[in-house]
Amino acid sequence: MSVNSIQLLTPQHWEDYELIDCGDFEKLERFGNMILIRPEPQAVWPKGLPEAEWTRRHDIRFKGRSATSGDWHKKRPGLPDRWHVSYRNNDVAVKFRLGLTSFKHVGIFPEQAVNWDYVADTIRAFQTKQPKVLNLFAYTGGASLVARAAGADTTHVDSIKQVVTWANENQELSGLSNIRWVVEDALKFVKRELKRGNRYHGIILDPPAYGHGPKGEKWKLEDHIAEMMRDVVGLLDPNEHFLILNTYSLGFSSVIVENLIKSAMPTVQNLETGELYLQATAGSKLPLGVFGKFRTVG
Repeated sequence: MSVNSIQLLTPQHWEDYELIDCGDFEKLERFGNMILIRPEPQAVWPKGLPEAEWTRRHDIRFKGRSATSGDWHKKRPGLPDRWHVSYRNNDVAVKFRLGLTSFKHVGIFPEQAVNWDYVADTIRAFQTKQPKVLNLFAYTGGASLVARAAGADTTHVDSIKQVVTWANENQELSGLSNIRWVVEDALKFVKRELKRGNRYHGIILDPPAYGHGPKGEKWKLEDHIAEMMRDVVGLLDPNEHFLILNTYSLGFSSVIVENLIKSAMPTVQNLETGELYLQATAGSKLPLGVFGKFRTVG
């Protein structure tokens, strides 16, 4: 009997990012030379470091005003609202512009570097000279940049024009070009690509729990993800392909992701499932979503 082991994966190549500590519903983290304190609903355990150490070390702290917005408090004047960080693995190097947004995000999700490594490694292993990669719910483009840097013809789809503009800034910072930018509801885009008969060698999905398309389309993960998975597997090149499904939702487990993928593609091979986490220097592991991924290399 075949038994799938559930993987626990954390990034291995981050020099410009460090999770210093987490606990009491907060995280202390370094992005480049800036140290931030941000809310973290998963960190239900006590902090590893004393509160005085958090106060001493941080530069900027986010304090929420509501469930979806808040304000940044800088320890001293002159600290920037925007700055740059780099990511480099064995295959590619990219850069990001970070910024202090009103909903506590800064422009990257550091745990996704695990998936970026998988993308770059798979593209390098393909026999296809310039594989086509589709990044859905693509945000500020971390996976898009990595796919393009690895040599893929890359399409980036997100429903929010401002974050697509941000992703384009990251492309320029990284010295890349020719990513195809699409501002559209992801499910609508996929259905149109199916009708056109288009195929991709790689598909990356990192859907939110809730979201809205540019024309008010509603996305709710548990209501729409099965339909999305049924559709996207129809876009995969039959000979060489990879797919990554990543979800950050408190109600989703890696077993759910496994079932979704196997239901959409019963013949799937080389399926891996598990959980992403960030390892705090102070000792704790911070869980940050579950994934399922598979690939077939010619």
